[in-house]
Amino acid sequence: MTRIDAKFADLISKGKKAFVSYVMAGDPDFETSLELVKGLPGAGVDIIELGLPFTDPMADGPTIQLAGQRALDAGMTLNKTLELARQFRETDDTTPIVLMGYYNPIYSMGVDAFLSAAKAAGIDGLIVVDLPPEEDDELCLPAQAAGLNFIRLATPTTDDQRLPRVMQNTSGFVYYVSITGITGSAEAQAGDVGPEVARLKAATDLPIIVGFGINTPERAETIASLSDGAVVGSAIVSQLAQGKSTAEVLAFVKTLSDGAHRA
Repeated sequence: MTRIDAKFADLISKGKKAFVSYVMAGDPDFETSLELVKGLPGAGVDIIELGLPFTDPMADGPTIQLAGQRALDAGMTLNKTLELARQFRETDDTTPIVLMGYYNPIYSMGVDAFLSAAKAAGIDGLIVVDLPPEEDDELCLPAQAAGLNFIRLATPTTDDQRLPRVMQNTSGFVYYVSITGITGSAEAQAGDVGPEVARLKAATDLPIIVGFGINTPERAETIASLSDGAVVGSAIVSQLAQGKSTAEVLAFVKTLSDGAHRA
């Protein structure tokens, strides 16, 4: 059982929904990013999605693209991202960390070397948005053999014919992308999300977590009430872009987690 599996088992036993937060590793710099990540569990975050900076983040909107560029400009790398996770693990051995990004940096390091380093750093799961199920032999299956969850995205355009293939080797949870498009580009609509979550639940026993387009405590509560939890990324990252202090960002995160946990 991974930390992700254990976290969901604990939440389900308490009748609670999950709140997942995304932050870009190294934005605006390593030390600030580490301070923020260390503060997330205290702000009510159940699972941390740690963004891996990349030069061509095709699924991300301007907010997260710019966060990745700030991190890269500050010298962030895959190795430093894993080091950030390792330092987080020195004081927190229970909060799950999902590394979210693109395949190129992992391929460049080498899959075996990456999986060994990620496991040693305390990474629990991977979301690699540009590796479809047809490429499961490339990273998904080796990752799961190494004890890491491989979390797949489902979208409004994942039809009933495609869905079984998407679910086939997924573990940990399913990340439902609530909108068609890039991160931060629109708001999640409850009337659209509810039926889609029901459709996904008919295809898997895994928790369904909804992300993209959630930017207020009220929306986090609404979306979590329709699913097993909510993810917020761009709204948090934009706080950093505005120059807010770590304490201010964490206070904002707390309002979002409170919303999700009210569901």
